Amino acid sequence: MINRFLIILLAIKLLWSSCFGQGTPLSFRFAASKATPAVVHIRSYFSEQSADYGNNNFWYHFFAPDKNNSTLQVGNASGVIVRADGYIVTNKHVVDKAQKIEIILPNKQECIATVVGTDAATDLALLKIDQNQLQKIEFGKSDSIEVGDIVLAVGNPFNLASTVTAGIVSAKARNIKLLGNSEAVDSYIQTDAAVNPGNSGGALIDINGKLIGINCAIATTTGAYAGYSFAIPVEIVKKTIDDLLKYGKVMRGYLGIIASEMNWEKAKMLGLSTASGVLIDSIQENGAAMKAGVQKNDLILDIDNHKIETLSQLQETIARYKPGENIQLTVNRSGNEKVFVVTLSVALETKDHASKDSALLKTLGITVEKLSASEKKQLGVPWGVKVVAIDEGIIPQSTSMQKGFVILVVNKKRIRTTTDFFNAMKADDKLFIIGGVYPGSLGIYYYTLEKK
Repeated sequence: MINRFLIILLAIKLLWSSCFGQGTPLSFRFAASKATPAVVHIRSYFSEQSADYGNNNFWYHFFAPDKNNSTLQVGNASGVIVRADGYIVTNKHVVDKAQKIEIILPNKQECIATVVGTDAATDLALLKIDQNQLQKIEFGKSDSIEVGDIVLAVGNPFNLASTVTAGIVSAKARNIKLLGNSEAVDSYIQTDAAVNPGNSGGALIDINGKLIGINCAIATTTGAYAGYSFAIPVEIVKKTIDDLLKYGKVMRGYLGIIASEMNWEKAKMLGLSTASGVLIDSIQENGAAMKAGVQKNDLILDIDNHKIETLSQLQETIARYKPGENIQLTVNRSGNEKVFVVTLSVALETKDHASKDSALLKTLGITVEKLSASEKKQLGVPWGVKVVAIDEGIIPQSTSMQKGFVILVVNKKRIRTTTDFFNAMKADDKLFIIGGVYPGSLGIYYYTLEKK
């Protein structure tokens, strides 16, 4: 019995030594020491109106605005140095409408930052400070990590500088419908590394200290860490940075399809023997896919040797390419694999009214969706449309309306659908009074908008 016990102990010791080295305890010191000098503290200063997130807003607790300042509100967040000459990446929501942005470097030096560019589809922003010879982060590969791999989150939670937490990759290509617009690249690395208010824009790194993602959100009902957090994959981050530096905006290629995730019910209807992949439901007229010969009901299996099993994977993969670049698309058509070379295009509108509504949306600066039956029941309202995204336009410029606001009436007209809202805003009225509610708030809010 004693001999058997000794053999087991020896086996455990040999396994530990092979994984972590002779006599070396499990430690992430090396990774932390490489990454922490490249993670900065960001203070964003907002006027009372522009910083009025409302308690229902997704970013409210995660961005941690400080209301102690009676003149300006202060949001505390994190950023990552990506170039030694002063370029820093963070989240777009961290700097949106900020009147002043301060960067506190790891050596406690304070600098004023300017915004180089932002991208609403990924919630990323690129900043610049007047500094040189900074220690920058080393880029890793988000493609190379797998579920179960150890990762570290580095940031400034609760205004505490250079905090490192550890966890594992819980899922990849997670779709959490965070950004609420049709062009959003909704594909995130999910981890259980503790991420709290102030971590937004911080680094998610691998055990070698290399950047694999930018922390952007947490799954919570309280505003504090509750078990899961999400990061934007570094492959998306790198392309966004490159495009903002070269073009001032992100150049995103489009495949020109509407697709859905495959399941066994669809496979049975189409006579296929697999439920893996993304099914093409429709093809855009004169779009990139149609021009290459791709057809409706083709099942996407692979893009440039990247296996495609979910819509999030499809979005993330396509988002890495620019218009005019070629991809190799592998599909299953009626049980046979076919390969197409597709030249990605810019986005095309499919119908005249879609173009007009898109133009109106751009002018207004908000995106709305019809309330579901469960949402109406939860809110206690008989109708309405909810604001699912705020961008640049006359509504955010003229009012403090925030994402999550539920529009009930426009100039006393009931708004039951998105069409009702568009028609109301197209009217010849000089003044628009938009009434509605915020989830969790009492009373009705009114916003006044003057047509110029």
